[in-house]
This record gives sequence, structure tokens and C-alpha cells, in this order.
Amino acid sequence: MKKLFPLLCLIAGFSSAASAADISTMQNLAQAEFKLLSEDLGSALSYKPVTPAEPLGITGFDLGIEVTSTDISKSSAALSKASGGGSTLDTLIVPKLHVAKGLPFGIDVAAFVSSIPTTNIKLVGAELRYAIIEGGVAMPAVAIRGAMTRLSGVDQLAFDTKSLDLSISKGILMFTPYAGVGQVWVNSEANVTGVSGVTLAESFTQSKVFVGTNINLGLANFALEGDTTGGTKSYSLKMGFRW
Repeated sequence: MKKLFPLLCLIAGFSSAASAADISTMQNLAQAEFKLLSEDLGSALSYKPVTPAEPLGITGFDLGIEVTSTDISKSSAALSKASGGGSTLDTLIVPKLHVAKGLPFGIDVAAFVSSIPTTNIKLVGAELRYAIIEGGVAMPAVAIRGAMTRLSGVDQLAFDTKSLDLSISKGILMFTPYAGVGQVWVNSEANVTGVSGVTLAESFTQSKVFVGTNINLGLANFALEGDTTGGTKSYSLKMGFRW
């Protein structure tokens, strides 16, 4: 893990350069602006698997540093207002520390923690995944996953997501490509009223599709994933250890 610390510092530095200021002036938003911001945050902060469908097995672990980049240009003006007009941000970079553990019967559990530098956004997430088909030499793995994320650190915003997806993967030598589809449920509510006293609250669903590949080089492991949630694109990279 020591070799990954410089990478974490690099990711944090990149995030610091790219991130917006603290979200602390939600009262500046109209309802339509709050909806746009909530939709982009749902795309950016909902759970990203960044792992194939095949189970880890009872002795398996997956430990990694992960970073997700999401296009939030649709709500950049709203985010600028919500953060006091300090900056305009088109891309949200979310660094994470991610761990997964294999359990018996094709079940895996995983969780992550995140703190986005130069903002007051903190995020936690967790998943429970069950391999309906564990896969093998000729058979792909198929898994169903339930996941959640919850935002903290932003006093003016209560925000969480829940998701359900179905994924498939098949190992080919060191590569394990995978793909999946799912649904995300977003709940977003400000504890202040917006422009003209409007109530800032949104609950909605977003469809989700994702594709990726896992590259295992013995103990070292890399995963790349592209995700479209609610029509907004995200790209994730995870580096760490998987066995």
C-alpha cells in the first residue's frame, strides 16, 4: 500500500485544482436550478461499481484508490450560485478509498469513503452483490447489486442515492471485461428555501448503463469504467490490489 500513497496525493492535488468551493449558499437557487444540480450530483455521487461481476470468493479482497470524473456542465452555473459564485466547474473529480471483501455463496460486500478537496463534500457508499452465476472457463458471471451513497459535510443539503443493477463479466487471460444496466433513486433536499421562498427538494430516478474492464497483474490490479447515469457521463479509474 505504501507505493499507492504518492498516487493518492497526486489524485488529491488534481481534485483540489479542479473542484469548486464549499456549497453554502443554496438559498441563491431557484427550483429549476436546484433540480439541475441534484441531477448532476446524482450522476456524479451515485455508486460506481468499478469491478467485474464474478465474486471474489471467501478469501478474496479488493483494495484500491479510485477516482471518478463526471461531466457536470449542465449544472455548473447552479453550482457556482450554490457556492457563493466562487467558481464555475464543468467536471467534478471524486477521489475514493475503496475496499471489497468476498463472502460465502457468491456474495461480496464493498464500501468506500471520499472527501473532495477544497469543498465541504464528503461521501460514503456501500454495496451488497450476489453472483447469480459465478462463472467459469466457458460461462460468464452474472451478478445483481444493491448499493447506496450518502453525502455529508454540507449543512444546507441532505442528499443520498440508492441503486440496483445487473452486470455480466467474462475473464480472458488477465483481462475481465464487464457491463451492466441499472436504476438509481436520488433524494435531494435543502434545509433552506430558495429564491422567492421556494422549497428546494427533489426525488427522482435515473437509468444507468456502464462498461469496464478489470486488469489483474498478479497482486496489482487496475480497473477502468465508463458510466452513463441520467444521461450524464462519468469515467472511473481504480488502482490497487485484488486477490
